[in-house]
Amino acid sequence: MTQRALDSSGEQTPGSPRPAMIDAGAELDPVHPVELPPSGHPDATGLTTAEVAERVARGEVNDVPVRSSRSLTEIVRANVFTRFNLIIGVLWVIMLFVAPIQDSLFGFVIVANTGIGIIQEWRAKKTLDSLAVIGEAKPTVRRDGVAAEISTHEIVLGDVVELGPGDKVVVDGTVAEADSLEIDESLLTGEADPVLKRAGDPVMSGSFVVAGGGAFTATKVGREAYAAQLAEEASRFTLVHSELRSGISTILKYVTWMMVPTAIGLIISQLVVKDNNFKDSVARTVGGIVPMIPEGLVLLTSVAFAIGVVRLGRKQCLVQELPAIEGLARVDVVCLDKTGTLTEGGMDITEVRPLNGSDEAYVHQVLRSLGSSDPRPNASLQAIIDAYPAGGEGGGKGWTVTDAMPFSSARKYSGAAFTETDGTPSAWLLGAPDVLLPDGDGTLTEIEHLNEQGLRVLLLARVRGELDAPGAADGAVPTALVVLEQRLRPDAGETLAYFAQQNVATKVISGDNAVSVGAVAGKLGLAGAENTLDARRMPTDPDEMATAMEENAVFGRVTPQQKRDMVAALQSRGHTVAMTGDGVNDVLALKDADIGVSMGSGSEATRAVAQIVLLNNSFATLPSVVAEGRRVIGNITRVATLFLTKTVYSVLLAILVVCFQVEYPFLPRHLTLLSTLTIGVPAFFLALAPNKERAQPHFVRRVMRYAIPSGVIAAAATFTTYLVARHHYAGPGALEAETSAATLTLFLVSMWVLAIIARPYTWWRIGLVAAMGLGFLIVLVVPWLQDFFALKLVGTTMPWGAVGIAVAAAALLEFSWRLVGRRFGA
Repeated sequence: MTQRALDSSGEQTPGSPRPAMIDAGAELDPVHPVELPPSGHPDATGLTTAEVAERVARGEVNDVPVRSSRSLTEIVRANVFTRFNLIIGVLWVIMLFVAPIQDSLFGFVIVANTGIGIIQEWRAKKTLDSLAVIGEAKPTVRRDGVAAEISTHEIVLGDVVELGPGDKVVVDGTVAEADSLEIDESLLTGEADPVLKRAGDPVMSGSFVVAGGGAFTATKVGREAYAAQLAEEASRFTLVHSELRSGISTILKYVTWMMVPTAIGLIISQLVVKDNNFKDSVARTVGGIVPMIPEGLVLLTSVAFAIGVVRLGRKQCLVQELPAIEGLARVDVVCLDKTGTLTEGGMDITEVRPLNGSDEAYVHQVLRSLGSSDPRPNASLQAIIDAYPAGGEGGGKGWTVTDAMPFSSARKYSGAAFTETDGTPSAWLLGAPDVLLPDGDGTLTEIEHLNEQGLRVLLLARVRGELDAPGAADGAVPTALVVLEQRLRPDAGETLAYFAQQNVATKVISGDNAVSVGAVAGKLGLAGAENTLDARRMPTDPDEMATAMEENAVFGRVTPQQKRDMVAALQSRGHTVAMTGDGVNDVLALKDADIGVSMGSGSEATRAVAQIVLLNNSFATLPSVVAEGRRVIGNITRVATLFLTKTVYSVLLAILVVCFQVEYPFLPRHLTLLSTLTIGVPAFFLALAPNKERAQPHFVRRVMRYAIPSGVIAAAATFTTYLVARHHYAGPGALEAETSAATLTLFLVSMWVLAIIARPYTWWRIGLVAAMGLGFLIVLVVPWLQDFFALKLVGTTMPWGAVGIAVAAAALLEFSWRLVGRRFGA
């Protein structure tokens, strides 16, 4: 039988099965294994050590690995076997045979990039795996008559696994014991209503306990269990949408469409139409195709995500789905549960007020018995135990538990029945006063004043009849008020202020009294904390509910289904919603929110459906997650513009070459040098730099509206220089001189694009741009580098003409960027 005491906010911790009769004054230690008494069920005491060993030897063990990330093989495959790596690999092999090694440098760059991507994702995987072990739930299993926690993968066929509120069913089985056991199978079936389970009923892995307790015998483990077949789909049936990744996929699809016909035209132009040296034609053809591919964009996105995971891992934040970093950065409404988020888990009793002439010593004895009867108390009951320990003044020994009513989020109270020392039976309820008392009761006014001070109030009421009689709460006699003071999290106020500064609306959704929750939120400086609403008066129409959600900041007496409906109502208005929680009553809302955030100490079910788990149980970690997301989104948007500018000007240059029937102006070595100095190296630093810009939607549109004009201007300026140079130079070496002049223009224009993207300037950004310019200057003045890269400026007229064209292009770039910014927003 499982006894649960009410936490009036609806928060609870997992319960554990226990015998029906317990001495309420006995000391119970929930941490250490406890001896189990015989039961009517043959498997009640569990398997013996010898039986476990036999089953392990036969392979009847739950050996399905808990996977928090991709395997090393999958990481290598994902980074190596890509569409663009295949194209570049083929071109690289061709260049190794037909051209000098410097024209094959692009291949070595790709190898290095791929290696960096694998190493960074492997680091992220190790971080995720280590955090997953820390956050792994350990079910309680009975063996040799002793209940102890073990790892999920150690469960064997026939094990007896205990269940309490919030516990997840980790393998398939059959119920062995049930004490008002209610299982939520919504993650598997989609049905939100809990299912009452009795002995002999089947339970499926992936479901979780919402009320009551019991135990089940494992009938399917490992790959036979339902969880192994539906593990990811069951617990997280909707993965986080990543606009960044889907946007990059869309861009790459467009690039492929543009690249194929352009490359074919270029090949025909250079190999058939122009009667040049074959090897030189091949080299220039490859030089035109390679820069069309934004090969580093996918790499930098993966690296940015991976480094974000590592950074957050150091802060004890487990990101179960990588795009969740991005998702939280886009959130504009955060729904918080009060208990465990704004307040710490512990509470203190400040006062016990007897009602209706009740004897104070007798009330203390009832509270002592209620506290002693539960081996795994929640925060409210723990406060009662701390104030009235077993064996304290007044005794309490000799009271025996005869019945129990497990907590239900819908009821918002729990209860227990006792046989007192003199043999008198009594039954008690402990719960929310405004639920147990009728409207208009004079005590509610007294309670309202306490709630306005931010205090939590529980009502102790005596049941007139049997505890499980229909409507037992309706006739309960108020006996005492238990006044508790909650411990505010010292960092909660700063976190709320951060969200306010970032224009992220904060909604406090709690099972506690709305006035009390509002007072707590007000102490922490939450804007609009005075706008409270009792969810029992919340409209059921989705549109009206959405309006109520937008107009109010604090909601009390919220049921689990209402939490889910409230999230859906906000989403219907176009809001991106994050939901935090740690109790089983938060699971449905966490599952439906755009981003679910669970505390590490929360129930197993909440951790299963959340995309982000705060292992340090600190709400103050959320700003770090938001900051990481903004860094990733903002920086990838910046560097994507660099990469796509190169793709645009490469495609346009190839088209112009085909149309004008001239040699392609560049060898691969020239574009490798330009890409390294104006894109590759600076993009790596810019992608990992701090960035606090608020995440903006429409990634593809934002990138392309800057990349297209930039690429067009760069291509036009470069080809203009090339055509002028073709008329200026003649004789042997003319093509190399023309190439050098065109390279100078393209470098200067690309540097100006980099300078625009690097804004706003800091000392290191200025240093980065200057270092890239210095690198190119060194190539131009050092003789052996001139020879290596085939870059030598001839004369003064044409080089200065190339600079002049680049300056005009830079002015046009500034004008176009400002025009786009004014027209479409930054």
